[in-house]
Amino acid sequence: MRVTEVPHHPCRAQDRVREGVSGGAYRFSGDIGAGLLEALPQVLNLSAAVGDPLRDVIGLLSHELATPAPGEPGGPTVLDRLLDVLLVLAIRNDFRRSPNAPRWYRACADRRLNAALQAVHEDVGHPWTVPELAAISGLSRAAFARTFRDALGQTPMQYLTDWRMALARDHLRTGELTLTAISRTVGYTSPYAFAAAFTRHHGEPPGSWRQQESHSANAPQPHAH
Repeated sequence: MRVTEVPHHPCRAQDRVREGVSGGAYRFSGDIGAGLLEALPQVLNLSAAVGDPLRDVIGLLSHELATPAPGEPGGPTVLDRLLDVLLVLAIRNDFRRSPNAPRWYRACADRRLNAALQAVHEDVGHPWTVPELAAISGLSRAAFARTFRDALGQTPMQYLTDWRMALARDHLRTGELTLTAISRTVGYTSPYAFAAAFTRHHGEPPGSWRQQESHSANAPQPHAH
């Protein structure tokens, strides 16, 4: 399975059935998507033991592909959803076996850290503190801070700031939210507090950063000769 940074076309599912080939294209945008792509190998080899959900999904996908055209009603929708599930399970399977799996994935294997990470990801706008995250993890403050740093290579507050900044950059790129709305969304009490944190992190204020990104995105691309 190849994961490429191109648009997803659900309407092409019937073509896949007629050709007897399963394929999917997914669009990854922004820093969050780029981070996932960087963690993936160029090719995911699908191999699953008996009892592995991945094996079941491959079997269901094979069954759908074997159905003669035009197939059962809802076939394209079933194929697209199966490909979505197949991608997630294939990534999990690869990370589980890989010694080079991202730190954030390995940290999620620790239920204590996973609880804290999930809380941050689900409500990044909350004014999180180390004691609060430690309580969610069921560890003392010192034990949580030490365990978190050992697993992820940075302190909980550094991770939180990096996550907020990554989300902020994605919001700035889309241009759909004002600075005030972005500030509130990623957990800062005011646009001024957000601008100060962003400038410390990136060396320039968010407005300037957004303008540069916009100019870069709209700049004409050189033609290949």
